[in-house]
Amino acid sequence: MNPVIAASAITVRAGGKALLSGVSLEVAAGETVALVGPNGAGKSTLLRVLSGELKPASGAVALKGRPLAAYAPRELALHRAVLSQATHVAFPFTVGEVVRMGAGDRHGRTIDDLAEAALADVELSAFRDRIITTLSGGEQQRAHFARVLLQLACGEAAHGPGLLLLDEPTASLDLKHQLDLIEAVGRCSRRGVAVVAILHDLNLAALSADRIVVLDRGAVAASGKPSETVTDDVLGRVFGVANAVNRVPVPGAPFILPHGATRS
Repeated sequence: MNPVIAASAITVRAGGKALLSGVSLEVAAGETVALVGPNGAGKSTLLRVLSGELKPASGAVALKGRPLAAYAPRELALHRAVLSQATHVAFPFTVGEVVRMGAGDRHGRTIDDLAEAALADVELSAFRDRIITTLSGGEQQRAHFARVLLQLACGEAAHGPGLLLLDEPTASLDLKHQLDLIEAVGRCSRRGVAVVAILHDLNLAALSADRIVVLDRGAVAASGKPSETVTDDVLGRVFGVANAVNRVPVPGAPFILPHGATRS
């Protein structure tokens, strides 16, 4: 089966410096891949290339077997959705209006139902009429995630499951909503959506990803299952951290890795 997204030998340069050097990545339908690595490793640059926002100096990207550059912007929006690390809204839109932006110019009962489902997925149904700028940073991020879920649903209805790209989606969320977002992403992948997510939290990456790709200085340092990539060897080489896996540095210190949220 052809991958949903395939990037081959991607090189990106800026100011004479290589931000990515010959990076290749394929993601299958229903697969969740976490991109991890130290600051400046090239994670966000790679995500921008996969989204079509950034054109590489060399290399090729294909989405569902077609060159990414062959998609017109409106068509591309029906095949891939992107959640940025931070999205700023300058106008007093309500949460419901922001979420509906994921549907573009589509209207009707079906879109209404999909928008309501997206709001419910992020537990913001009661915030539908609130001005988004009055919400906390985490609540705003959840609203934008709902917008992306609606965009995915619209594209899926027309063309089947697509590609979901996430840049640090849990950074501003509390512990419960981090897990809720991971569960929502899991529901997407079970429908056949291919997911690529940048995650700094290696515990969350190990918990949620089928495969982890470790980037370091613009190149792939390791790639494989969490058990193959979250190791003392990789963390020592890439992050400069010793004896980090399955150990508590201070005797008696708690180590928290929740596997699910309680339901009231």
